[in-house]
Amino acid sequence: MTQQLQQSIKLLQCTALELREFVEQEIEKNPFLAQEEAEDSPPEQEEPQSGADDGEPKEADFKDDSNFSSDMEHAAGWDDSGDIEKDYLRSSTTSSGGHGGSFDDDGEGHDIEDNPSRDKTVREHLLEQLNLDITDPAKRLIGAQLIDMTDEAGYIKDDLASVAEAFAIEVSEVEEVLSLLQRFDPPGICARNLKECLSLQLRDKNRLDPAMQALLDNLNLVAEARFDQLQKLCGVDRDDLKQMVAEIRELNPKPGSEFLHDVVQVAEPDVFVRRLPDGNWHVELNMNNFPKVMVNKRYYKKITAETKNVQDKKYLSEQFGSASWLVRALEQRAETLLKVAGELIKQQDAFFRLGVRYLKPMTLKDIAAQTHYHESTISRVTNGKFLLCPRGTFELKYFFTSALSRAEGGGDDVSSESVKHYIEEMIAAETVGNILSDDEIVEKLKERNITVARRTVAKYRESLNIPSSPKRKRLKLQHL
Repeated sequence: MTQQLQQSIKLLQCTALELREFVEQEIEKNPFLAQEEAEDSPPEQEEPQSGADDGEPKEADFKDDSNFSSDMEHAAGWDDSGDIEKDYLRSSTTSSGGHGGSFDDDGEGHDIEDNPSRDKTVREHLLEQLNLDITDPAKRLIGAQLIDMTDEAGYIKDDLASVAEAFAIEVSEVEEVLSLLQRFDPPGICARNLKECLSLQLRDKNRLDPAMQALLDNLNLVAEARFDQLQKLCGVDRDDLKQMVAEIRELNPKPGSEFLHDVVQVAEPDVFVRRLPDGNWHVELNMNNFPKVMVNKRYYKKITAETKNVQDKKYLSEQFGSASWLVRALEQRAETLLKVAGELIKQQDAFFRLGVRYLKPMTLKDIAAQTHYHESTISRVTNGKFLLCPRGTFELKYFFTSALSRAEGGGDDVSSESVKHYIEEMIAAETVGNILSDDEIVEKLKERNITVARRTVAKYRESLNIPSSPKRKRLKLQHL
């Protein structure tokens, strides 16, 4: 594999930020490269000239639309009241005062500096767990959107109704996915306010009893040291109350603070998707993410004409060739991304029109077959790339999930993630006297018009960390 081919592959998988950094480094090294300044003109308002229905890139699709931006921003702060963080911190330092008397508490408060910093961001840590724990493609897409809304402290402060509207679902369905995220590590992550954050951590410790819940409902009284009133509300004596406050002080009010925050920013879309008046989709690149690089041919001709040394001429020729290659490689990257995104939108048309319930199984092979790119190329060009559409901002890779064919006449293909979900449901419903073998699971899947091999069931079961039927039976007998 040549060095230029290796670099072409690297360019495909680069994120927008990595691409800009790479180009800047190349411009510094190469005397024949220059970056064209972006025009500060307002976005064009006329109707686009081309759509994405055939998945093919059009020349008009490469225009600059620099003012198009995502409306999905990370929330900041703690609580709508604006005082809850101060209340919590005061509760960690107050030892006297208030209307209800005082008591001493010499426990140590939580110090986030005591926690070793993780070697990844909050988003990366949560996405790893999302991919492992949530198999349903629709829920995974909703979960990814909620994770993108999580701020540095680990809170989700945006209104869930906006997510529900974007996906054309009920708020309760978004809340269901949020409750799954709130089980992730670290405890307290993805809470909507401080009270919920502390509740999640106490629940994880199995300490969220009615008395503790009453204390959380009245955190303002803790900050004001109104302990007599708190005793009545919680139904406990002074020693119990002191212990409860000490427990709360040991919790982390900012569970996301343990992670890296050096690259915390709203995901900048690489592709824009617009609905045309005729109902079709128009796809264009965000040219802010594609550096405009030029080769200075005039300077090359001038300096080579003045150079007599053979080695110098060879060096200049190599640099000119490298500069020309980079320009072509950037154009090829843009064309590939546009073509792949256009085909993805074409195949997921029902999702963009009707919502997340209509997200269909789709594999890299499906896109490769239509675009004539290799599957590895599709994987590289969709990883770390985002699209902005009327439903929000999404990473391209989250539209991919493998599919299994149903039995003849059984309807549309079914996602492999759905099959895993069915297997989980079957095994969860087992009793000691009715433990299913892999062959029996195969037969039950056939009743759903899903035909899979026994080895496929075994593979899916193992990926879910579910033991074999004999071991499951022994475990159930042990718990009788």
